[in-house]
Amino acid sequence: MKAVKRKNEDDRPRERAVGPLDSGETRAVILAAAGLTVFLYFIKLILLPFVLPAILAYICTPALDWLAKRTRWPRLLFAVMFFLGILIIAGLFATFAATRIAAQATGLGADLQSLLEKFLTEAFGSGQVQFLGHTLNAHQIAQTVIDRIGTWIGQTDRLALLAGYSLGAIMGVFLSAVLLFYFLASGERIARGLLWIAPPHRRGLVRRIWSRLDPVLMRYFVGMIVVVMYATTASYIGLDLVLGIHHAILLALLTGILETVPVIGPTSAAVIAGLVSLQTATGFMSILDYALYATALRLSIDQLLGPIVLGTAAHVHPVLIIFCFLAGGVVFGIPGIILAVPVALLIKSTLATLYGDESA
Repeated sequence: MKAVKRKNEDDRPRERAVGPLDSGETRAVILAAAGLTVFLYFIKLILLPFVLPAILAYICTPALDWLAKRTRWPRLLFAVMFFLGILIIAGLFATFAATRIAAQATGLGADLQSLLEKFLTEAFGSGQVQFLGHTLNAHQIAQTVIDRIGTWIGQTDRLALLAGYSLGAIMGVFLSAVLLFYFLASGERIARGLLWIAPPHRRGLVRRIWSRLDPVLMRYFVGMIVVVMYATTASYIGLDLVLGIHHAILLALLTGILETVPVIGPTSAAVIAGLVSLQTATGFMSILDYALYATALRLSIDQLLGPIVLGTAAHVHPVLIIFCFLAGGVVFGIPGIILAVPVALLIKSTLATLYGDESA
């Protein structure tokens, strides 16, 4: 009887053993991640033109595959159509926006001193105020600020720096367009090449990690689209219906598009809209109203909608979303901010696959 009982106990299904943290697969993944992190850190200055086209192509890939399968036409044809469509939309928007922004910047540059003087008068009155240890009035303060700005811009090294950034931005735009075409046309081939880098006996693990990561990553980027739509809508309501600022539609679209580049993008959009609002400001209260609007918009996106929507889409806690944005920005700059949450999702999917945790 004891022998039969022991045999039955041995026949019971055993729970799947969880591999130790120092297993061969775990050590290989840790070493690969560390090496990749160091490599990306040294090339972080050239990451941005690769990151944005890769994300855009990744979002478009399911539609391209579906159209090619449904129509039985070459996938390359749809890739070219998508590429041309994106270029046309971006070109039209850039032309329209550049014309309006250039006009506003020209008018602002001509009237900057009078606008600044008007703002200071509304804020502090027309009397004397203490400024940097001197007793000055609004006109003198505005003149001092304009002179300092002119002196800063007029320095040779500043002009060279601005010229270098401008040239780098132009080259980055052209490089991004070229990379976008390659990612759209041959994304699957590029993915196979990345898989080939992994040792043959590890490729099965890489495929399992990707099968877990792919749907979560797509949901995250869909969540980003929701945030962009909210930013555009909320900006239009605030700028046009509440504040009555000129070119509200353009500024709202610009706010939504720049929302895809965390921190730098929203800051640029807020500064541009703020400069436009200065020309229509009727007093200090108008400027204060815009400041309150900009603060409310940023808090609603950064502290409420963004973490909740993106965290729900990616099954990541909002606190981790905020931490990832900050940590990515500190280490890698703008590319790090953009890739922070996807990298966190990659780490989570990798650990869940290694640990055999199907609930993660």
